[in-house]
Amino acid sequence: MNRAQDKALSELIRTIGQVDFPEALSYFIEKIVRFDSFIIFAYHKDHNPSILYRDHNPELFLALDSQYIKGAYLLDPFYHAVSSGIQKDVHRLFDLAPDKFKQTSYFKEYYRDTTMVDEMAIFAHITNDTTIAVNFGRDSTSNTRFSKNEITRIKSFQSVLTTVCEQHWRHYQPEEGINVSLPPITDRLRDELKKQCNIMLTPRQAEVAMFILQGHSSLSIALNLGIGKGTVKVFRKQLYSRCVISSQAELFALLTPILLTL
Repeated sequence: MNRAQDKALSELIRTIGQVDFPEALSYFIEKIVRFDSFIIFAYHKDHNPSILYRDHNPELFLALDSQYIKGAYLLDPFYHAVSSGIQKDVHRLFDLAPDKFKQTSYFKEYYRDTTMVDEMAIFAHITNDTTIAVNFGRDSTSNTRFSKNEITRIKSFQSVLTTVCEQHWRHYQPEEGINVSLPPITDRLRDELKKQCNIMLTPRQAEVAMFILQGHSSLSIALNLGIGKGTVKVFRKQLYSRCVISSQAELFALLTPILLTL
C-alpha cells in the first residue's frame, strides 16, 4: 500500500457510519484502480433493488431508473450472482456472466446502450435478504478494460473493502419491502404471463426462459438444472411453441414488459 492509499483508507475508516462514506469509498478505490462510473446498489431478496449512491454521466444511464430498477436487473449477472449465493469480495461482471451473455437481447438492447466496456463490484452481505453491491466501471469515456494487473490489485484489497462496507451498512433497512415474502420469480412470471397474455408455462419452462434471457447456452442451462442438454432443447422448443415465437429476441420482447411489472 502506498502513502496515498494509506491516507485514503484512513479517511474511509473514519467515515464508517457517516453520510460521506460513499464518497470516501469512491476516493479510496480510485487510488487503486481508475474508473468512469460508480454506483452503489442494495439488492433485496423479495423486491426491486435500491440505488444508495451514484456518480456517473446521467446520459449513459437513462434507463437505469425506468428499466433496470423496475425489472431488467433480473437479467444482470451481478444480481444473478447475488441471488445464487455470492456474498462478499470483488468480482468482475464478465467473469460472472453466462457463456452467451453478449448474445442476449439484454446486452444488446440495454447494457450496450450504457456504453460500459468493463465493470466490477464489491459485494457485502448485510442480512439474508440484503446484499450491497458497489459497482465501478469503465465506459466510452475511457473505452478501456481493466487490466490483469488492475484486477489483481483491487482484489488484494477485497477483504478490507468488503469489511468496511459491511460495517457501514450493518444497520441498513430498505425503505420498502420489510417483512415482504414473495413467490419465486418464475412463479410470478408464470402468473403474469397467464394473466396478461393467456400463455401458460410449466415451472421448468419458466426456469428455462429466465436462463435463456440471462444468456445461458443449452449446456449451461443443463448444468445449472442438473438435466441433459437434449432435455433443455426440448423445453426450449416447448417454450417457444407456447409463446408462439421462434427466437430469443422475440422471447425478450415478450417477457421484458412483464418483468418490469414484477
